[in-house]
Amino acid sequence: MSEEEKNKNNPLHGVTLQHILETLVERYGFKELGNRIDIRCFLINPTISSCLKFLRKTPWARAKVEELYLKN
Repeated sequence: MSEEEKNKNNPLHGVTLQHILETLVERYGFKELGNRIDIRCFLINPTISSCLKFLRKTPWARAKVEELYLKN
């Protein structure tokens, strides 16, 4: 099975975490993201780069962010 066939049904294939985060911040802002997903990096001195670091190290948080992105 080719790589393309494996990812055919994956809606996040080819979408970077940075793009996901930037899209959500543009839509909701950090404060509302922190209200929707209980992650402190969205509420305490948030920046895209600091949030990306946290999300890359924390699978449960990344899953919640990806889930919110897919709902929209």
